[in-house]
Amino acid sequence: MTIISRISLALSLTLCAAAQGDGWTALFDGRSLEGWEQQNGTATYSVEEGCVLGKTAEGSPNSFLCTKKSYGDFELKFEVKVADELNSGVQIRSASKKDVDGGRVHGPQVEIAINGTAGFIYGEGLKGVGWLSEDRSDPKAQAAFKKGEWNSYRVLAEGKSIKTWVNDVPVANLVDEKTGMLSGFIGLQVHGIKKGSGPFEVRWKNIQLREIKK
Repeated sequence: MTIISRISLALSLTLCAAAQGDGWTALFDGRSLEGWEQQNGTATYSVEEGCVLGKTAEGSPNSFLCTKKSYGDFELKFEVKVADELNSGVQIRSASKKDVDGGRVHGPQVEIAINGTAGFIYGEGLKGVGWLSEDRSDPKAQAAFKKGEWNSYRVLAEGKSIKTWVNDVPVANLVDEKTGMLSGFIGLQVHGIKKGSGPFEVRWKNIQLREIKK
């Protein structure tokens, strides 16, 4: 591990410890995947230099690393860096049920991509739904995600309201009238890729959540 990597890891662990105050909880401790479990797909998840590293598997469908705990109303913060060739996402209030499409993960997804859709909300695994954020035309929102860099996300979910920010730029401001999903797990997606492509990587760090109690 390089000196820069050690400094980055130490900073991540410090932030995780600091997240314990003011109602914030670190969902990822920077060292292990304790509290998480994989649903769907054969992409791999590991811990590297204080980050969750997701790596594609050739021919695999979408894969998800999901919290074992469910969350309803909350504020979520994380940082993410993704390969240009890969799009990804973070599931919120999501589920995987054996009697629903064979256990396919489904629910609102906060998009991670370099194509101008980052931070908008997609209905992952929800047949006939597609984009929950129907209007994705705001040029400031489209330009918020920084290609090839670490990007900070903030998600605020209260009742049917879901708001997102990417690098402090407001992106989604959604009233979810379509999914009916007001509670569920948080999931880190590694998107499926075609045979003969990849491998591609996506990394997350400083994953923190503050539950909103009413």
